[in-house]
Amino acid sequence: MKKSLFVVLLVAAMPVMAKLPAPTPELKAKSAETAAKQAWQAKVDGYQLCQSQDKVAAAYRTSAQAAGKPVGPVVATPPCSDPGEFKYVNTDLDQRPLEAAGAHSPATPAASPHNTRETDAGSKTSGGDTAPAAQSSQPATVKEPSTRNSAEPSKK
Repeated sequence: MKKSLFVVLLVAAMPVMAKLPAPTPELKAKSAETAAKQAWQAKVDGYQLCQSQDKVAAAYRTSAQAAGKPVGPVVATPPCSDPGEFKYVNTDLDQRPLEAAGAHSPATPAASPHNTRETDAGSKTSGGDTAPAAQSSQPATVKEPSTRNSAEPSKK
């Protein structure tokens, strides 16, 4: 009975032991932003608490003085500091060099067009024509580049 219960519990716990995939950079950035927002919200809560405590202390002091009760000296406390508006700057992405940020360097320009080749005689032929024109029984044909309407956007 105990062994079967152990096996059932072990099988039920198997999904818990599964390894999760590594978080993506977007997910890491989102969690960092959430953590920063929570830290800012904690500062705002502390500021609001400080203001309400000062207000309650001032109200007590005035009511105690009006009632003729003895009031001790005011204890100096640090002033409430306003955290301001929430501003989050993802420093992880801003500090990386361009190559690490996913940007790629531009390719170097070609020294000559890719579809021409120099033959032994020094004349240029089309990239598709491998034999010199003198040995070929048919004249070499030059392929015209396809023309597109420049106003039409290219579709990829």
